[in-house]
Amino acid sequence: MCGISGLYEYRDQRPADAHLLAGMLNDLQHRGPDDTGVHIDGALGIGNRRLSIIDVAGGQQPMANEDGQVVVVSNGEIYNFRELSARLRQRGHRFQTVCDTEVLVHLYEEDGPACVEALRGMFAFAIWDAKQRQLFLARDRLGIKPLYYFDDGQRLIFASEIKAILRHPDVSVALNPQALSYFLSLKYVPAPETMFADIRLLPPGHTLICDRHGVRTQPYWDLVFPETRGPQRSEAAYAEELEALLRESVRLRLMSDVPFGAFLSGGVDSSTIVALMSQMLDKPVKTFAVGFDGPAAGASELPFARMVADHYQADHHEVFIRAQDLINLAETVVWHQDQPIADEACLANYMVAHLASQHVKMVLTGEGGDELFAGYARYAWERLSPVFSRLPRAAKSLALAASQRLPGLRRPKLALYALCQADEAARMSNWFPLCNTRLKPALLSDEMRQSVPLGMTEAWFAKLLDQTSATTPLNRMLYVDTKHWLPDDLLARGDKMSMAASLEARVPLLDHQLAEFAAALPPHLKLRGLTRKYLLKKVCEPWLPPQIIRRKKQGFPIPMSEWFRGEARAFLRDHLSPATIRRRGLLNPDTVETVLQQHDSGFADYGSLLWGLLNLELWHRVFLDRPPAAPAPPVLRA
Repeated sequence: MCGISGLYEYRDQRPADAHLLAGMLNDLQHRGPDDTGVHIDGALGIGNRRLSIIDVAGGQQPMANEDGQVVVVSNGEIYNFRELSARLRQRGHRFQTVCDTEVLVHLYEEDGPACVEALRGMFAFAIWDAKQRQLFLARDRLGIKPLYYFDDGQRLIFASEIKAILRHPDVSVALNPQALSYFLSLKYVPAPETMFADIRLLPPGHTLICDRHGVRTQPYWDLVFPETRGPQRSEAAYAEELEALLRESVRLRLMSDVPFGAFLSGGVDSSTIVALMSQMLDKPVKTFAVGFDGPAAGASELPFARMVADHYQADHHEVFIRAQDLINLAETVVWHQDQPIADEACLANYMVAHLASQHVKMVLTGEGGDELFAGYARYAWERLSPVFSRLPRAAKSLALAASQRLPGLRRPKLALYALCQADEAARMSNWFPLCNTRLKPALLSDEMRQSVPLGMTEAWFAKLLDQTSATTPLNRMLYVDTKHWLPDDLLARGDKMSMAASLEARVPLLDHQLAEFAAALPPHLKLRGLTRKYLLKKVCEPWLPPQIIRRKKQGFPIPMSEWFRGEARAFLRDHLSPATIRRRGLLNPDTVETVLQQHDSGFADYGSLLWGLLNLELWHRVFLDRPPAAPAPPVLRA
């Protein structure tokens, strides 16, 4: 795992600024504290910060081919590199290392930009083709590794994190109004947008080519849902193939020359990973979990994590979060995020990653199971949409009005509001919003409301739905979640928070072959009645305690709502004061005050929204008000 960055003065071919590149790499030091390297070729400069995992002694980057004309910097891991290197050796290529990165230069020599199609792994890399004077960038199929870029028609600047790009004097830190609108709807900013007006995020499964003619991006992969009507295999046959794919995916991700472990929440996904690791290794798996101190302890998942750890006699470690950690670390978390992500689990991810980094350099995690195998409640709720579509408009209005007068009940309110939207794209945009389409216009300031079309999120969902081959409602939801919710929230959070601790996080459930298998599964093997992740649970049943299979999904249940009414209330109020909101000019201070008061009183649960607004304010302070500076590491309580 690494951080990469580079710049190419492609228009006028002026010499690349080596001093600037060195500064960009310094901004990525947390991603790769073990080593650094650069390659300068006239107008081109690329560099790397390395976290040594495979071939610790010989895997320094940048790496070049035999004649030095093809040079690569890479972030991530290529899990099938041994198979690829054997094939390339048969074709006459000479390897200088046993590192997975070297495969990329020789594969590029053979296949050019099509080299990405042979890769199995998580990656974001840049290849310089000196003969063609061409820079080639690529991002993995599911978006596990990030790759940001800036293009002003004169130069291309890229990096693993936005903060490195901001070091260039020609890059503006201006806010992107469209991204703000997306953020308030979704809790995150979807690729290719970012919260910075001039910076883009290369979407998952895309490549970018930059030469004298400019910059162009192109997709090379998409998640296809076959949904064939022909004869289907038996459930047992699907289960057998799923088990084989799970085992292979975990086995591939155990390749490491350094100590490793696993994040363990006690949910089905992370527990399955720990179960398979325990079956494959001859020593206890090091597991890492997060819980809460004080009144919030009841919301903790630790009893389930301990159950699995005890079941497999794991070397188990825990860290506890308090409201004071939110106060102390919120700004640091936002610095590492690069842009607002209103996901409360970022704080938990950050702290458990720092705990793990005290013991290992790499962990396996459980992200992806819910999006591939239908693990969220909204997939079951969506089945009611045909019923709601037949209700008279007056009945829908009455139900909505009644729900808004009920205190609390955030999730049922969200579900009811979404189901009352007749249009599919409108429903999608309301299933997990930071604020729904009713609240959002009131939340924006007059100026922002005039500069951002309020229907743009629904239009974005409609465009996304038009792209998929899926026809069933379930698979269409899974496609949307896999294309954006997964990479732009969950994986962005996982990458940034693990890299903040110089920790590599591998995601076995997001092997692209496993994802393609899940997409081809009949819908009833993902969601059967009210049983979510049906086939995955069936396969995992022999490996896990029954309480884990039957338990209700929680995620990282951080008690933000309670903290914002208690110990963190003054901190929140200070950051979201009417004077501060008015000075920013983005939000309506009266609406923000109403949200704060209704949350304080317990009439409504606005914990997620308030965390999002706090994220937004902290992002302003860290990135727009002053140059971003690296924060100090946290003090952990195990």
